[in-house]
Amino acid sequence: MKPSTYETGAGGRERALLVSLVTDDVRRSGADPEHSLAELVNLAETAGVEVAGTIVQYRDVPDSKWFVGKGKAEEMKARIAQGDIHTAIFDQELSGAQVRNLEDALDVKIIDRTQLILDIFARRAKTREGILQVELAQLTYLLPRLSGHGKNLSRLGGGIGTRGPGETKLETDRRHIRNRIGELKRQLKDVAAHRNLHRERRKKAGVVQVALVGYTNAGKSTLLRQLTDADVLAEDKLFATLDPTTRQLRLPGGKEVLLTDTVGFIQNLPHDLVAAFRATLEEAGEADLLLHVVDASSPMRDRQRAVVEQVLAELGAAAKPTLLVYNKIDACPPESLALLGGGEEALRISAWNERDLNRLLHRIEELLLEGVCRLRLPASRGDLAALAYRIGDVTEQKTEEDWLLLTVRVNPADMAKWGGPLLPYRLDGAAEPPETVSERAETEDRGAGSD
Repeated sequence: MKPSTYETGAGGRERALLVSLVTDDVRRSGADPEHSLAELVNLAETAGVEVAGTIVQYRDVPDSKWFVGKGKAEEMKARIAQGDIHTAIFDQELSGAQVRNLEDALDVKIIDRTQLILDIFARRAKTREGILQVELAQLTYLLPRLSGHGKNLSRLGGGIGTRGPGETKLETDRRHIRNRIGELKRQLKDVAAHRNLHRERRKKAGVVQVALVGYTNAGKSTLLRQLTDADVLAEDKLFATLDPTTRQLRLPGGKEVLLTDTVGFIQNLPHDLVAAFRATLEEAGEADLLLHVVDASSPMRDRQRAVVEQVLAELGAAAKPTLLVYNKIDACPPESLALLGGGEEALRISAWNERDLNRLLHRIEELLLEGVCRLRLPASRGDLAALAYRIGDVTEQKTEEDWLLLTVRVNPADMAKWGGPLLPYRLDGAAEPPETVSERAETEDRGAGSD
């Protein structure tokens, strides 16, 4: 399913009227309708739309037929006629019947927030997986609303030769969409299996992964580029990058980890989109450490932080070790800096400040390598020494006859996950004296050699 062009016949930008309905449920939820509408303006501009104006209505509940009240719909029609407007974009999700009724009444294209986000994602997807995921989300969204999007889709057959066992146009479209959804799910299943294979290989190799998560336009891609010299797009736009990018990151102690930039979150992120991108977003769930990047200069930073935490909880990643990183402090007023949350554990940085980036790297290293392990390895077991270097930061190395003595800074969770072969050779944290452990390890090693 191709994205909309949002262009007029003359090649200019399509003009749109933005509409927001504030109900009792919205007010009770504590959400900020003004911020949501401002975000909708940014989304529209990101999609290449010229915003001709905005309309806000306050009602107890949405109108079942028009979504907004009939009087407000008539006001919209007058605004549309006066302003040469081609599209009405709603900040909330509409039903198929509401779209159809509004199209008939206003004679313009009707788009809701979800469809607008899907359109932006369709423009930004570059990889095969991203393109498949966006198309699946679009079709899943469209199927129950098919009769409301485009009068040609809802027109049933009529007259001689159109009745009987033949399918209507609408039924044919639905059947084709269901078939395409099934095919997309099969293709994405193969892609997910391939991705899982790579994950398992990384786990066996003891590779440590750090994931950047956060609200869209918080500066995640800029951080990835500054920390790893990655050639990735970094713009001051919503969803500037969509497909996840992974690059190698060297920590101050010399240990190398993988740093992954994930898709940005947004409030009211479409559930169809979350479901379609679950395989991609699972990168956050598989990471050893999450860097939650927050735009410190945004007046809605606390709300944005809560939205990200909610989505992470939906993905089962809420319990992951997380470092809160307030970015863009260079654009944050001094009086606002003092109000940043997160306590002393949170970092306050600018992605363009080298000193701040060094502080971030050292903090990542501290969190990933917070434990110290002493190992006494047989000198002949180069594979064990290599494993120790992969999963930790070897700070000291000595030789003692036929033994290699290593002091390793390591995350206890990583040691438990990948360091099984090293455990018999630990000199610390063992219930038996180090000599007994070493002697047993030497005996086991000789026994393995005699097999």
